[in-house]
Amino acid sequence: MSSARLADRLATAMFWAGAGLVLAILALLLSYVLWHGVRVIDWHFLTSPPSNISAGGGIGPQIFNSFYLLCLTMMIDAPLGLLAGIYLAEYARENRVTGLIRLSIETLTSLPSIVVGLFGLLVFVNMTGWGYSLMAGALALSLINLPLLVRIAEEALRGVPAELREASLALGATRWETIWRVVLPSAFPGLVTGAIIACGRIFGEAAALLYTAGMSSPALDFSNWYPLDPASPLNPFRPAETLAVHIWKVNAESLIPDVRRVADGAAAVLVLIVLFFNLAARWLSRYIYRRLTAS
Repeated sequence: MSSARLADRLATAMFWAGAGLVLAILALLLSYVLWHGVRVIDWHFLTSPPSNISAGGGIGPQIFNSFYLLCLTMMIDAPLGLLAGIYLAEYARENRVTGLIRLSIETLTSLPSIVVGLFGLLVFVNMTGWGYSLMAGALALSLINLPLLVRIAEEALRGVPAELREASLALGATRWETIWRVVLPSAFPGLVTGAIIACGRIFGEAAALLYTAGMSSPALDFSNWYPLDPASPLNPFRPAETLAVHIWKVNAESLIPDVRRVADGAAAVLVLIVLFFNLAARWLSRYIYRRLTAS
């Protein structure tokens, strides 16, 4: 056997071994979390409020807070990320301004979430006077996820073949019409996939929310959906403990006798939701791609 072929086989074996090791670690973590947590999950656990002293509490408000915070964050990030991605992919030229924008994106991407949380505590909590609130948490999470969405949007738009743009322009369409009617529909699967992956990342964030959204959740009146009422679940300026923060708080400082039960169940619910986001991203991307290619 030649040395080149031997080196190729060794490299291939190393690649497979690395991939297998990653899958084994992932399977070990998932099996451990789900084995201890799935048997705790029931309807009472998913809908009842947590308990501060006695056993038997649930995670209902924390699940609602997490989804509501996700919606607020995506309402901020999705349009900004898409517009910035369109600018970088379709309009921007390589100059100092573009270089500064890309440097800012890379800097925000590399910032630890705890640093963003401290910045959010200073600006969104103290300077605005909102206190610990869903809006402060959403703005802090927007700083974390906006660079990811910008890069996803830019790469998805750049992946559209140039021939489609040229054909649209040759038929008399303007540049904006080409982007709106040709480029964006073609890049839609990648945009949707990136948005869903970002949703999973938002749902699992905890460090930034400790200093912005808070570690408590007031009693919610689910019969009152007026957003400006302090007791309304839709009030964006109330404190809101999310599921990831609740897991940390239960393990760190809870006095309830069934700490392990609540922590295991909440961790399993969080893992299942994040898995759902990732699987939904893959399925939806393939489904939209098949629909677009079929039409």
